[in-house]
Amino acid sequence: MPLLVSGARVDVSRPTGDMVRAHPHLEEKAKLLRSQPAQVVEPKGLLYVQQREFAVTTPKDGSVSILGSDDATTCHIVVLRHTGSGATCLTHCDGSDTEAEVSLIMSSVKSFPDTTACGRLEVHLVGGFNDDRQLSQKLTNQLLRAFDLQPDDVHLVTFCVTELNDREEQDIHFPIIYGIAVNIKTAEIFPATFPEKGPDEDLRSAHVLTGAPLTNIYDAKTEQLCIGPYFWGPFPHVDFWLEQDDAQILQNLSTSPLAEPPHFVSHIRSTLTFLKAHPFPSRSLFPDRKPRIYKKNEEGLWEQVSSDKI
Repeated sequence: MPLLVSGARVDVSRPTGDMVRAHPHLEEKAKLLRSQPAQVVEPKGLLYVQQREFAVTTPKDGSVSILGSDDATTCHIVVLRHTGSGATCLTHCDGSDTEAEVSLIMSSVKSFPDTTACGRLEVHLVGGFNDDRQLSQKLTNQLLRAFDLQPDDVHLVTFCVTELNDREEQDIHFPIIYGIAVNIKTAEIFPATFPEKGPDEDLRSAHVLTGAPLTNIYDAKTEQLCIGPYFWGPFPHVDFWLEQDDAQILQNLSTSPLAEPPHFVSHIRSTLTFLKAHPFPSRSLFPDRKPRIYKKNEEGLWEQVSSDKI
């Protein structure tokens, strides 16, 4: 009985609206989450997760107390937690390889002690909206099916995705919640924005833009953030894209041009500029084939402890 709501198995072949109608508390919980204003999460104690990244840790972590991600339009942010061990994973999925990604985050949470004893696996899904291309709905369905394929019982606790995360303004649809955070100690999940998305924001974004698979960025045992080593070749037509105006970048490099946050284009330009500067990261960024490692300092901020700085 893999994917459960209130102890009953979900029929993932049915439209998601049927599941919500059968379990009205899911809609009530989504409504409560949507009604909360987004909290600004400062860098202290935060581990920010970008698209196609995941991180997992436990309440015993002395460095990280908050996992978070934002800028999700058609993407979904997934929180998987074991109530016994408190092991909590947050990932930002874009539909690139959903089944493999769900298996990966399941394994990462189950790898901690105490997940075989008391407690259960709970999943929270947030993100997406009623976009024109129905990419959000497709990703919602992929995630439900992927969790349903797992050999372990997984309890769906929060379902604030696609039609349950949609608002309309002058016939244009937008997500209500673009980002969330989870407090590792209390298990609270809340809408959030993040002034700081680093370290190595451009490097990590470049990794995604060049087609990276889902990547684990955190070692909870050593409490270290590990970036890379990442390798790619020269980005196709990078000069062409950097010459385009904002409207062209928005239209061609976004899955949902009308719903992107205001900083989307500047973020893409920054990533493209980084890719142009580092066409061969094996030479310029990772000549020693070792990751760039960060630890939290006494102020709760990331500080590099290995590899040369960019």
